[in-house]
Amino acid sequence: MSKVFVLPGGKTRDQQCSGPNSLLSKQQTGLQRLLQKAEYGVCENLRKLEITGVSCRDVYAKLLHRYRHILGLWQPDIGPYGGLLNVVVDGLFIIGWMYLPPHDPHVDDPMRFKPLFRIHLMERKSATVECMYGHKGPHNGHIQIVKKDEFSTKCNQTDHHRMSGGRQEEFRTWLREEWGRTLEDIFHEHMQELILMKFIYTSQYDNCLTYRRIYLPPSNADDLLKPGLFKGTYGSHGLEIVMLSFHGKKAKGTKITGDPNIPAGQQTVEIDLAHPIQLPDIENLCNFNELSRIVLEVQEQVRREQQEEEEGQDEEEGGSRQGDSQQVEQPVQRDDAGAEGTEAAGVAAAQESALTSQPFVLPVGVISRNEDYPRTCRMCFYGTGLIAGHGFTSPERTPGIFILFDDDRFGFIWLELKSFSLYSRIKVSFQNAEAPSREAFDEMLKNIQSMTT
Repeated sequence: MSKVFVLPGGKTRDQQCSGPNSLLSKQQTGLQRLLQKAEYGVCENLRKLEITGVSCRDVYAKLLHRYRHILGLWQPDIGPYGGLLNVVVDGLFIIGWMYLPPHDPHVDDPMRFKPLFRIHLMERKSATVECMYGHKGPHNGHIQIVKKDEFSTKCNQTDHHRMSGGRQEEFRTWLREEWGRTLEDIFHEHMQELILMKFIYTSQYDNCLTYRRIYLPPSNADDLLKPGLFKGTYGSHGLEIVMLSFHGKKAKGTKITGDPNIPAGQQTVEIDLAHPIQLPDIENLCNFNELSRIVLEVQEQVRREQQEEEEGQDEEEGGSRQGDSQQVEQPVQRDDAGAEGTEAAGVAAAQESALTSQPFVLPVGVISRNEDYPRTCRMCFYGTGLIAGHGFTSPERTPGIFILFDDDRFGFIWLELKSFSLYSRIKVSFQNAEAPSREAFDEMLKNIQSMTT
């Protein structure tokens, strides 16, 4: 099976071609502008077009324009597991690349990717869709664009997905690709069950998949760090993909890939940026009870503030109703500026302390999949992490601590689980993935969460 190992992505505008056969002719100026705007990056293949007898107009009308709505980032509907698909123009092909985290627990390793489908136009007829799943090479497939932000793929020759050794060989091959090991290497019985469950569940989708569009989170200059996609450790579930986004005084980590406990689309962690935490000295930090005491004190403080805020809102509503009945023109006075000033001062103090990193070590008894975590950090904040039983039963948010290590790595200590997750940035330049507006991004987050609620 021939594979393309060029990293996904098109060319820049500066690499658009010129000359008598380019898109700069007067007859095709409008077409060229469209191609430039979308940065399809096909001009370097004009010689191939001459050989096959396919015109630029054919490529645009039958390939690029027809399938323009599927370019960008997508999340496949694979039950709790989700995924990350990036659809790009690569030469005269449109290719759907499935991105996979590195093998557990090597969170700092680069992402892996494999092609799931490709679309190409080699003759004057309509574009050809090929399924790339399996190990027998490209074969006949189909793509249906349901609506602008949703499409589905279908394989018409699933026999290409089968192996001569049957399901056992398929499982062993999947295990090597997915986990980089054999089942005999995995001694933990519960982990073996989780792996086998994932194989059985995901393999039923080799015929047809539905994808829903996702956007990269918008960024602001005052964000704690650049938002984006991160790889994170999740115990026996292995590495998962999380999207970090900022929402005023909160930061949220949303699962792009998930597991039977916390499925894809759910908010795995929430960071309270208004409540920084000062870590104890390195000797006391080793004591889990000391760290737990500090976090629980902040949790109680947050609870009191929320209660006071709710009571204040009730009083304000009551005062407003009374004022309306008495036709009082003076509004109720609130000291919002003072409260916001206190929170801003706390964040500013935390950011100032971040200029000098401080030593960090996990408390004794906290479990970590990766012992190669950073030994210094910039700042910490109170946060909550979502935990649940199998099948997303009895979900609850539990206290924890967010640790910012550097611009590309952060961690989260799950207090109740005595567990540590390490997250590392996915350093891939995804195209056609920016949200058209902040409102569109927020709506996307609600949509992917509602699918698994």
